[in-house]
Amino acid sequence: MSEFSDYLDVDYTDGEGESPDEYPSIEHKIEKALEVVETGLREYRNPAVMWTGGKDSTLTLYFVKEVVEQYDDLEMPPAVFIDHYQHFDELIEFAERWADRWDVELLYARNVDVGRYVDEHGLDPGDDIPVAELSEHNQHHIRNILEYEEETFPFLLDTYVGNHLLKTVALNDTLESENIDGIISGIRWDEQEARADETFFSPRHDPDIYPPHDRIQPILQFMEADVWDAFWYFVVPETVEGYPEEGYVPQGFDDLPEGITHEDIPVSPKYFAGFRSLGSEISTDKSAEEPAWLQDMENTTERAGRAQDKEDLMERLRDLGYM
Repeated sequence: MSEFSDYLDVDYTDGEGESPDEYPSIEHKIEKALEVVETGLREYRNPAVMWTGGKDSTLTLYFVKEVVEQYDDLEMPPAVFIDHYQHFDELIEFAERWADRWDVELLYARNVDVGRYVDEHGLDPGDDIPVAELSEHNQHHIRNILEYEEETFPFLLDTYVGNHLLKTVALNDTLESENIDGIISGIRWDEQEARADETFFSPRHDPDIYPPHDRIQPILQFMEADVWDAFWYFVVPETVEGYPEEGYVPQGFDDLPEGITHEDIPVSPKYFAGFRSLGSEISTDKSAEEPAWLQDMENTTERAGRAQDKEDLMERLRDLGYM
């Protein structure tokens, strides 16, 4: 990757100083998203899509699929799914189902060293993992990068060490092993303060922190409500046979058009059940009883149901290579 930036022609300032207000309609937001995706697919030699099965990354994956279907000279990139061993079972089932339907190669990013220790010792979330029992690679991250001095750390996703090992290290190892130079991710300006200054093409070129690559971020300009508008008026009507072409917004878990089931819709049932953000099975609770898109998005926090909702932690994790 020594010549990493030599073959690219992207504008790293695109989106600098902007906010969702610069894109006043859902059509404007979608147009920009498709433009960024097309540029990313044409400029990067080995791109991939970051996919969690959540609403933002699923919308992003849909845009990638739409662009690929529009142009004969573009190929569908693989999707990278970070398996941190604490997912809702429904989320993995959802991702595998839609990867199959959309003909997407699904790559699992896992910290197999941590996973091996957990399996061999039958650990439950919260149980301690001895640092000395892990590989030199993981010990390097714990001691030298995180500067963590304790002898053990808890097997929990929403902690500094756990999140870094289970998400960031897993992702960076996959970027390196698959030689991925551009990862298309579904982060948004309004989601967290730590992401508010991101641009549509964001460089990650420091080899001391991560394998050099770029982040391609096509839905920065979407707000939470915009994501749901895109789903119910564009994605679902165009994806689901028999869904009303003009769109339809379900008002409850069982409120679907006749003949349509949850498995037909590229929206996780967890959102119907009241979750607004899907983190881990251990640390994420539903925000309310009504579906996510019917909740008070203006006066409540999108990630309120998650244990990890601290900007300083997110900022530190992002500095180390997290999304």
